[in-house]
Amino acid sequence: MITWVIILGSLFILALVIASVKSYKKDRTLDEYMLAGLNIGPTIGVLTFAAALFSAFIFMGMPDMFRTHGIGAWIFLAISDGAMVFFIIWFGYHIRKKVKSTGFKGVSGFLNDLYGSKLPGYLFFITAFLFLVPYAAIQIRGVSIFFGATFEGILPDWSWALIIVSIMLIYAEVGGFKAIIYSDAIQGTILLIVIWLIGITCIKAFGSVESLFAKVEEIKPALLSVPGPNGLFTVQFLIASFFAIILIPVTQPQLTSRVVAMRDFRSLSRMAVSLGVFAILIIMSTAFIGMYGAVKYPDASSADYLANALLFDQKEVVGALAMVGLFAACLSTTNAQIFALGTELRSLMKGSDKLVLRNTRIGLFVFAIIALVFSTLMSDELALLARTSFTGTSMMAPVVLFGVLSRKKPSRGILILSATGLIILLLSLLHVVPQHIGGMRLDFLLYIYLALGSLGFILFRKSTENN
Repeated sequence: MITWVIILGSLFILALVIASVKSYKKDRTLDEYMLAGLNIGPTIGVLTFAAALFSAFIFMGMPDMFRTHGIGAWIFLAISDGAMVFFIIWFGYHIRKKVKSTGFKGVSGFLNDLYGSKLPGYLFFITAFLFLVPYAAIQIRGVSIFFGATFEGILPDWSWALIIVSIMLIYAEVGGFKAIIYSDAIQGTILLIVIWLIGITCIKAFGSVESLFAKVEEIKPALLSVPGPNGLFTVQFLIASFFAIILIPVTQPQLTSRVVAMRDFRSLSRMAVSLGVFAILIIMSTAFIGMYGAVKYPDASSADYLANALLFDQKEVVGALAMVGLFAACLSTTNAQIFALGTELRSLMKGSDKLVLRNTRIGLFVFAIIALVFSTLMSDELALLARTSFTGTSMMAPVVLFGVLSRKKPSRGILILSATGLIILLLSLLHVVPQHIGGMRLDFLLYIYLALGSLGFILFRKSTENN
């Protein structure tokens, strides 16, 4: 297997080098470096969007979630991702229409232009920083524990994390956003192939899908129903997750920038529909891997289960490809998060392109180091940590949607609405505010608060216009 890892890993690194060299231009503009000239086609578009969206938490977090919490994970992610496809098309149409009149350097600067104030941009940037840095750390953490368990005693976990961050910084600094897009295309292709090779092996171990699920029902039937053996997938959890996920293209800047960077609306629509197919294929396979683990490794730790299911129970070449695929997934998604923060920082800065580019590159380095430090502090609950990131950034949905959809400058009261929701959520994560109030999940209540507050602003504006 080591031989296959060296061969496939070398080919992957070579592909990254080629992508970086191909993307490098000595006299490129700032927009070319940060946004690839806003000219992404549908094929590359779906692969880069999928690679930024599906990451180490899909490769490792979702199989473990199926194994631990049951088939309700399908409702949690697959159905929500399916709905997100339609939301991408709707939101993409409106934001691209707005961008034509205002321009786009990043979501934060874009919001400042729409509101005529610096407050919304800084609020959005702070929120993105608070939740994207831990999200990037999740990817690094996931790969570190996997490689640490696989090559126990060779290198400590932090060494794997340092290797990931170093490679990420090199090709991002050299090739910019275009290099990231090319690497995303490679990673997305590898991810789809590897996850299905592993999924098919897990099915074959029991003879058929029916036999696999029959064995799960025999061992722990609670895995095949909601809310699952641990009671996670309640109605409130699933509804709150639904909104957190469909709002990802609105509130996660690494994906918003990809919506804007598509060549035209037709390319965007094709990308979104293809993404829906990609999502179903990916998540379906993680269900098979998770159910396999529920039977074979019900009491194993996350690291041991994943090392066995993804590596040791596979043919040597598949196991090696899985290692390369997981490494690629982590690189691609981590870079998407960190580069998105750099884009947001750039959109808030003033000055010459040369000065802004230099400061942005410094910012990328700082963000990467912070993510590296955070990765040593994260737990192994990768899927739930990713959901927390989605929930946190979704608090900014009213700010973004009112800015994009309003014909006039939106009320600054919207900022108070989102900021209040953000503060309450942060306090709950710090255990200052309880995560359940009166038997209801706090995140579920926060979405109700944001929805009612937004409705109130809409009705108030209509009443003032009529008067």
